[in-house]
Amino acid sequence: MEQVEEPVKHEREYVLAIGCRITPSGSPVAFNSLTQLQQQPFPTPSPFSFSVASTRWSSRSSVHHSNLLLRFLVLIFSFISALTLATPASTKKKHQPSPSFTEYPELIYCFIAASTAFLYTAFQLFKGICDIAHRGILISEMASDYLSFVLDQLVGYLLVSSTSVAMPIIGQVERGTPLRKGTIVSTSMAFATFLVMAICAVLSGYKLCKRIGW
Repeated sequence: MEQVEEPVKHEREYVLAIGCRITPSGSPVAFNSLTQLQQQPFPTPSPFSFSVASTRWSSRSSVHHSNLLLRFLVLIFSFISALTLATPASTKKKHQPSPSFTEYPELIYCFIAASTAFLYTAFQLFKGICDIAHRGILISEMASDYLSFVLDQLVGYLLVSSTSVAMPIIGQVERGTPLRKGTIVSTSMAFATFLVMAICAVLSGYKLCKRIGW
């Protein structure tokens, strides 16, 4: 029996010698950390991580597409607002010409505000379409968020101020003239443009807040 126990004892000592190491001080130190790592199972990837990433990507793309749709509406409304003021200037009655919007400084200001909104929105649409194909090809995303937040509010102020100064002019324009009808349509379209631009400004502020602090 003693002869059988001796090789078993030697095998146990051999296994302990493999599982331990000798420090410079000469004391054996067991690989407790290694055994703990071996005992712990490998972490499995959570399926919620993929869902969160996909949700963030889908929310970002939905905001981007909604912004493009709103910009397209601003483009149409501002174009109609400027066109209805410029078109009656070329129309004439049988005996006397129709008054032009250039005779009223308030209507000139309304025309400039609508034209500015049209040009600015055309640039934003062009940039948004380019960002879909090549992200950041025209301007970086951070600079774009800051500029959009500031310029959206500026264009919105121009539109609402032009609407407020153009409304009293409607009563001063002669009734039955194309300019009076054009002024009514232009003022209505300018106010609708302001409402859509205000939503665009809210979306720009949302994107900027997400970039800065969220």
